Order: sequence, then C-alpha cells, then structure tokens
Amino acid sequence: MSSGQEAGSSSGGSGDGGAAAPRRNTRKPKYSKFTQQELPACKPILTPKWVISVFVLVGVIFVPIGLVSLKASRKVVEIVDRYDDACVPANTTDKLAYIQNPTISKNCRRTLTVPKDMDAPIFVYYQLDNFYQNHRRYVKSRSDAQLRDPKKANDTSTCDPEGTANGMAIVPCGLIAWSIFNDTYGFVRNSKNLPVDKKDISWKSDREHKFGRDVFPKNFQNGSLIGGKTLDPNKSLSEQEDLIVWMRTAALPTFRKLYGRIHTDLKKGDTITVTLENNYNTYSFSGKKKLVLSTSTWLGGKNDFLGLAYLSVGGLCFFLAFAFTLLYLIKPRKMGDNNYLSWNRNPAGRHSEQVIAEISAFRDNILIGKV
Repeated sequence: MSSGQEAGSSSGGSGDGGAAAPRRNTRKPKYSKFTQQELPACKPILTPKWVISVFVLVGVIFVPIGLVSLKASRKVVEIVDRYDDACVPANTTDKLAYIQNPTISKNCRRTLTVPKDMDAPIFVYYQLDNFYQNHRRYVKSRSDAQLRDPKKANDTSTCDPEGTANGMAIVPCGLIAWSIFNDTYGFVRNSKNLPVDKKDISWKSDREHKFGRDVFPKNFQNGSLIGGKTLDPNKSLSEQEDLIVWMRTAALPTFRKLYGRIHTDLKKGDTITVTLENNYNTYSFSGKKKLVLSTSTWLGGKNDFLGLAYLSVGGLCFFLAFAFTLLYLIKPRKMGDNNYLSWNRNPAGRHSEQVIAEISAFRDNILIGKV
C-alpha cells in the first residue's frame, strides 16, 4: 500500500508541479510581416497636382503615338474588289446550283485600276465574309497528330464528319482541310504577266513543327461531296502552304488570308486584268468573296483602329486634366480637411445637434445588437 501510495504521489507530483502548462490548440498562423501586411509599402497621396500631371503625361505620350500610327496606316494602299456576285452569269437565277455544277465554266475576268503608287512587295489576299471558322465543331474537326506524324495517318477520331472516305482514312482529315479555299488568281499588266510568289506565305513555325515533311495527302477530296481545293499527293504537307495558311483558323467571321506576293511596283493609273476561277462556294451561307491587293508599312497592313484608340485615350486624358485643373482652381480643397468627412458635415435644414443625436443612437444600436 505504501509503495502504491508513493507511486501515486510521485506521479501526481510530476503531473502537477513538474510538467509545463498544456499547449493550447490554436489556428492562429505564425506571425510574419508578410501575413500581417506590415511590410514597407509606398502609399502615394493622390493630390490634385499629381493626378493632373499623370493625365497630362499619358496624353503627351499617347497622342503622338496615335498620330504616327494613323499616318502609317494611311500610307497603306489597298485595292479591294468583291467578285462573288459579279462573276455569276447575268442570266443565272440559282447561284448555288451554278457553283455546284462542275460542267459550267467558272472563269471570270476583272479589271482593277491602281489608285496610287504601290511599292513592292504587294500582298495578295482573299477575304471571306460571314464565314465562321471559329465555330466549335469546325475548329475541333482536325487531327494535329496526323498532320505531323505519318505513323498517325489513321488517327481520325477527332475529324468527323471528314475522317474517312470509301473505308480509308483521309489525310489531312477534318472539316478545316476539307473546306480549303480553291479560287485562283492570275494578274496581267500591259499584256505582261505579274507572277505571284506563293513561297513563305505561311508561318515558319507551322511549316517546321505542325506539318510533317514526310506526311503526304492521301484519299483527299475523294468522297461524294467535294469541299474545296485538291492537294498534290506528291508534295508533303509542309510544302503545301495554301493548306497551312487555311488551317490557321480565324477568330472573326470576316477575315483575310495571304494568297501570295507580287514583287513588281505598280504605278498610279495602271490597269490590272485579273483572271480568276470562281470555284469556292459562299452562296450557300450568304458569304462574300473579295480580292485584296495591299502594300504594307512598318506597322503592317491598313488598320486605323490602333491609331484612333491611342488618340482617343490621349484626348480623354487631356480633357480630364483640363477639367480637374479648372475644378482645382475654381473650388480648391485643403488637404486633410476633416470638415469634408460625412459625420462632420452639416446638411442643409438640419442642426448639428440632430446629427450628433442620430450618430449616438446608431452607436447605441450597434452596442445592443440591433444593427
């Protein structure tokens, strides 16, 4: 008994007096200046002078950039010719039947006049309107693995409804490749042909990494319904740049794609005869086709939006700077004036005592839990 009591007393003594206080469970995070937001920080005071100066600075920077960009865009010379309606015979009532009939000649001749001098290189584009290349089913109907690797020729699971034809895989498969643009253009000036250079019209990264050098078209456009251009089965996909350009889908329903380049200067007043084949079907979806000849500048093609955007933002900044300056001069405010605080104001028709009473009542309601 004594030994048991001693053991009990010794254990009790060690538990009460010898051990430290039990550690409390807490979810309090470890203290740091970062978590407590106590790091040194710059807190600028936006005085009227600072605000006005910032607006003026932005305006001084943006307006010249906008003027330069707009001037560069206005230097671009463009010739835009819509031919989808003009190239349909006058006595044709059903345009869809006309474009789908392979026995009818689709040759068409257009005459263009150069409005200003156009320095080489002159870029030749085709423009399509109301063509939604960004449609979800259309964009997904392709096989990137098949385009890169000849061993993936039968990988057509994502290419519906143009994955196979006559029981064989289509290379390249999918709706995008199937619907490739197939109108052609030829240019003549003063009875001399203007050759169109179609080399390097696609992105270099696409040619080298997305389209294989040892992948060749196979069983393409052999189905019951022909979509667009046929491809040369003896040329690898990396060499078929019209296909590569078309496969880079556009984000908007109106888009241009590069057809080629003309490395000959054109003078103002020159007459260009365009011989084209109006093969591509845009009549089934009320689309439009246009031929575009365009020069370029250091900023690219003709695009007034960038310059107008810079001018608009710069002009708005100048206006705000002027408005704030007038406000600052006409009705200045002392920095840190407590009279502008809401609880220090004396609204018209109300006494300060009434305001103080309302604030006191609101405080009391908070204390007793009514608010």
